[in-house]
Amino acid sequence: MRKLKAMVYAWISDRYMHDCSSYNTLAVRKSCRSKAQGREKFGRHGFPHAPGMVFVWPWQAHRFARKHGFPLVVKPNVSGYSRGSYFPIRSMGELYRAIFWAKIWWPTTVIEKYLLGANYRVLADRDRLISVIRRYPPFVTGDGRSAIDELIDEENRVRAEMQLHPTIFPIGKSKKVAKHLRKQGLCWASVPQNGRQVELFHRVALSTGGVVETIDRSQIPEINRLFFTEVVRSFDANVFGVDVIFERGIEHPYTEQDCILIEVNSRPYIKMHHYPRYGKKEDFSEALARLDALDIPDRDIF
Repeated sequence: MRKLKAMVYAWISDRYMHDCSSYNTLAVRKSCRSKAQGREKFGRHGFPHAPGMVFVWPWQAHRFARKHGFPLVVKPNVSGYSRGSYFPIRSMGELYRAIFWAKIWWPTTVIEKYLLGANYRVLADRDRLISVIRRYPPFVTGDGRSAIDELIDEENRVRAEMQLHPTIFPIGKSKKVAKHLRKQGLCWASVPQNGRQVELFHRVALSTGGVVETIDRSQIPEINRLFFTEVVRSFDANVFGVDVIFERGIEHPYTEQDCILIEVNSRPYIKMHHYPRYGKKEDFSEALARLDALDIPDRDIF
């Protein structure tokens, strides 16, 4: 039976979690597979997180929206890489469309208040921050001369020159991007003014062209450092990729601004920390060597 489970897990890992790390025990991974488990733990330990709920029927989400208002986020209770996640949702029409698509991924769904702010992935172990990156949805910056279509080509050229692919994907010129532009009153031929950032999609996922920026850890207050290591310890984990939003930024104490934990990742995709589009590329091989030395006998069991 163990061999069978190992084979099934190997297939799942290769199909859905390719290149994701594996430094936590089976017990830890089981404790945070769903968004609901993470929310329960956040609440128990008093960690800041968004008001939200797990729902099955759309009318439950409708009632939540009536009570809490917009913007909102809807996401499958079990998923990764932002699959099936939709945000920011600003109307009932967008809410019902998001529910339909999210439930394709998983029957139980999470709805939460959405915080407009800076989105980070914090890679932390029980004692320290290993790496911190800020994540951005795909965007281009206007120069006052070039059309958005041309700006995308130039951005993709820069990404290729920096050898970011295949970790950081090129920006596609899809129907979804065209639709996102139309919502802003723009099209492929629009020429943004010099310095204007034009968002091309709403998700920070790498697969849709999102990018990352390394954050200088020396600029992060001690209270924030302790906060993230406490999150890791609360799950008895060895390392987590913690997704978090700060209203003002991670360089300011989390106690002095709105801040919400989104989720914890027990098999974080560490590779993206090595391919920043912005900021200085970090060397945290020493921290990874410590993790590689851990004896985790059930790491191959789902």
